[in-house]
Amino acid sequence: MTTSTAATASGSGARVRVQRFGTFLSGMIMPNIPALIAWGIVTALFIADGPFPNEGLASIVGPTIHYLLPILIAATGGRMVYEARGAVVGAFATLGVIAGSDWLIAQFNAANPPAEGQGELGQVHMFIGAMIMGPLAAWVMKKLDALWDGKIKAGFEMLVNMFSAGIVAFILGIGGFYLLAPVVNWIMDVIGGAVGWLVQTNLLPLASILIEPAKVFFLNNAINHGVLTPLGITEAAADGKSILFLLEANPGPGLGVLLAFTFFGVGAARATAPGAAVIQFLGGIHEVYFPYVLMKPALLLAVVAGGMTGVATNMLFATGLRAPASPGSIFAVLAQTAGDSYLGVILSVVLSAAVSFAVGAVILRLGRKRDLEREAAGDDALGAAVAQTQANKGKSSEALAGLAAAGGAGASATRGATALTTEPDRPTAQPIRSIVFACDAGMGSSAMGASVLRNKIKKAGIEGVDVKNVAIAALATDVDLVITQQELTDRARERTPGATHVSVDNFMNSPKYDEVVEMVQRANRDDSDTTA
Repeated sequence: MTTSTAATASGSGARVRVQRFGTFLSGMIMPNIPALIAWGIVTALFIADGPFPNEGLASIVGPTIHYLLPILIAATGGRMVYEARGAVVGAFATLGVIAGSDWLIAQFNAANPPAEGQGELGQVHMFIGAMIMGPLAAWVMKKLDALWDGKIKAGFEMLVNMFSAGIVAFILGIGGFYLLAPVVNWIMDVIGGAVGWLVQTNLLPLASILIEPAKVFFLNNAINHGVLTPLGITEAAADGKSILFLLEANPGPGLGVLLAFTFFGVGAARATAPGAAVIQFLGGIHEVYFPYVLMKPALLLAVVAGGMTGVATNMLFATGLRAPASPGSIFAVLAQTAGDSYLGVILSVVLSAAVSFAVGAVILRLGRKRDLEREAAGDDALGAAVAQTQANKGKSSEALAGLAAAGGAGASATRGATALTTEPDRPTAQPIRSIVFACDAGMGSSAMGASVLRNKIKKAGIEGVDVKNVAIAALATDVDLVITQQELTDRARERTPGATHVSVDNFMNSPKYDEVVEMVQRANRDDSDTTA
């Protein structure tokens, strides 16, 4: 049984390519955030300057940041490209890059003894190297396997598979040692030098001119996960904290805009802004404020001003986070704040929200008369902005679904949806015991959708059905029902051709879920009748 809607034309152009690249980087980083958080906790508690100094437990810190985390990221990237086989080859090849970087630095320090009062050149943590080598090694393994697929004599499959992967991992590890390690060292040196120059010249707040608009157009992942996170982790490993983790995660600018709409907005925008502020500030889902900015592009000035204020405040107080704050909730930010940085971090959030609110209030007040006229004429500005936000994202968003409905755009947002239909790619009488929500990263949107359907199934009295969420790259073949957004259904079907597939416009589309519940009831009832 397959359920689908009309295919959505794929985007094109530089913006879409950057989005896809950022999504891929995010897919490598996000699943490993728990390990980063664990490393941050160990670092905060047990190093010599921590509240509970413990030399033995502190010995976990170095190997984790230098070996474990890059290898985890490489394995995740390899798995995204070529499942477990790609993960193993990518992880080993990345170890070669790490060793090559350490060897080069040791050679440099031996040839260039530091002057009195200066330290040796420190280790480069291979996060960027892992994000390159992990997927690259998996891609090479995938292509090589395709060359001899179907050409191996019966009985030799395991031998060939094991030795081919081992030999490829060995060769790529050597290549990473001699070829990729010096390149990544150079890249890190250049980027690190550029960021250091911005800090030393007090120009780092100017980064908000790029980051804040990039967030609104969903182009921030490439910057955040491709540059800021690797550099921030390296800086945090040396100094115990990094300001770079706060450049994108600060919830203050978005909160300020939403508060401005709460007090000075009109119509649906004003009515929905308080709820959106709670989701954005406490839940860390920043995308809920993007439609409000798109309604009035001049509000980009508000979020940029707020972002610059936050960065300047953190620079003034020399504050930072121990590890990335993900999602960008105030709770996550405070949980990762270094022990000496609470005052500066809290002020940075408060002041950035205040400046964003002040600038946003002026902009909204200046355009209030026109906004009231448009509202009276029935112009659904919020709904149009939500649709534009989803177009920028490249897919629907459950966090924006409520805004679309409140703005009167609920009908238009789902107008192109097709009712559930069945096709005989799976026996309709087969029971449905496992349901999976799949999205790019397997977090956030799919988790919320799984929660909604789980509650509906429970209220319907259906038992024995497991509902969970995973990344689309981690879909297993033994799943009975897969729910994805329209743009991802074809990818999901390739990984689980024997499952029932349901496409939805967004993961909070309750009418669709009611139909899914009926489908599950019918399939499981038919199975019970048959077995009886």
